[in-house]
Amino acid sequence: MAAEIITKEDLVEFENRLLDTLKKMMGHTSDPSRKWLRSAQVRKMLNISPNTLTSLRVNGTIKFTRVGGIMYYNTDDINKMLTGS
Repeated sequence: MAAEIITKEDLVEFENRLLDTLKKMMGHTSDPSRKWLRSAQVRKMLNISPNTLTSLRVNGTIKFTRVGGIMYYNTDDINKMLTGS
Protein backbone atom coordinates (compact mmCIF):
# COMPACT_ATOMS: atom_id res chain seq x y z
CA MET A 1 0.00 0.00 0.00
CA ALA A 2 1.48 3.34 -1.07
CA ALA A 3 1.61 6.19 1.45
CA GLU A 4 0.05 9.53 0.56
CA ILE A 5 1.47 12.75 1.89
CA ILE A 6 -1.02 15.39 2.99
CA THR A 7 0.23 18.95 2.81
CA LYS A 8 -0.79 21.94 4.88
CA GLU A 9 -2.57 23.35 1.82
CA ASP A 10 -4.61 20.15 1.55
CA LEU A 11 -5.72 20.55 5.16
CA VAL A 12 -6.62 24.21 4.69
CA GLU A 13 -8.68 23.38 1.59
CA PHE A 14 -10.45 20.59 3.48
CA GLU A 15 -11.16 22.93 6.40
CA ASN A 16 -12.69 25.57 4.12
CA ARG A 17 -14.90 23.05 2.35
CA LEU A 18 -16.00 21.55 5.67
CA LEU A 19 -16.86 24.97 7.10
CA ASP A 20 -18.84 25.91 3.98
CA THR A 21 -20.78 22.66 4.19
CA LEU A 22 -21.55 23.16 7.89
CA LYS A 23 -22.70 26.73 7.32
CA LYS A 24 -25.07 25.60 4.57
CA MET A 25 -26.43 22.85 6.80
CA MET A 26 -27.05 25.36 9.60
CA GLY A 27 -28.84 27.77 7.29
CA HIS A 28 -26.11 30.39 7.11
CA THR A 29 -24.99 31.84 3.86
CA SER A 30 -21.78 33.57 3.00
CA ASP A 31 -23.73 35.95 0.77
CA PRO A 32 -23.53 39.39 2.40
CA SER A 33 -26.03 40.77 -0.12
CA ARG A 34 -28.93 38.75 1.26
CA LYS A 35 -31.96 40.99 0.87
CA TRP A 36 -34.48 39.43 3.27
CA LEU A 37 -34.11 38.00 6.77
CA ARG A 38 -36.49 35.84 8.75
CA SER A 39 -37.59 36.60 12.30
CA ALA A 40 -35.08 34.26 13.98
CA GLN A 41 -32.21 35.89 12.09
CA VAL A 42 -33.35 39.38 13.08
CA ARG A 43 -33.78 38.36 16.73
CA LYS A 44 -30.26 36.96 16.72
CA MET A 45 -28.81 40.09 15.08
CA LEU A 46 -30.54 42.40 17.55
CA ASN A 47 -30.23 40.01 20.50
CA ILE A 48 -33.92 40.38 21.37
CA SER A 49 -36.77 38.07 22.35
CA PRO A 50 -39.69 37.08 20.11
CA ASN A 51 -42.00 39.34 22.15
CA THR A 52 -39.70 42.33 21.68
CA LEU A 53 -39.60 41.74 17.93
CA THR A 54 -43.40 41.58 17.89
CA SER A 55 -43.56 44.88 19.79
CA LEU A 56 -41.16 46.51 17.33
CA ARG A 57 -43.35 45.33 14.45
CA VAL A 58 -46.59 46.48 16.08
CA ASN A 59 -45.34 49.97 16.91
CA GLY A 60 -43.82 50.39 13.43
CA THR A 61 -40.17 50.52 14.48
CA ILE A 62 -39.31 47.63 12.16
CA LYS A 63 -40.86 47.27 8.72
CA PHE A 64 -41.71 43.77 7.60
CA THR A 65 -43.36 41.81 4.84
CA ARG A 66 -45.51 38.77 5.46
CA VAL A 67 -45.53 35.94 2.94
CA GLY A 68 -47.92 33.27 4.06
CA GLY A 69 -47.23 32.92 7.76
CA ILE A 70 -43.58 33.96 7.58
CA MET A 71 -42.33 37.46 8.41
CA TYR A 72 -39.46 38.82 6.33
CA TYR A 73 -37.38 41.89 7.15
CA ASN A 74 -35.29 43.96 4.76
CA THR A 75 -31.58 43.66 5.59
CA ASP A 76 -30.99 47.34 4.83
CA ASP A 77 -33.70 48.39 7.33
CA ILE A 78 -32.17 46.23 10.06
CA ASN A 79 -28.67 47.55 9.35
CA LYS A 80 -29.96 51.14 9.51
CA MET A 81 -31.56 50.35 12.85
CA LEU A 82 -28.28 48.91 14.15
CA THR A 83 -26.23 51.90 13.03
CA GLY A 84 -28.82 54.46 14.13
CA SER A 85 -29.10 55.98 10.66
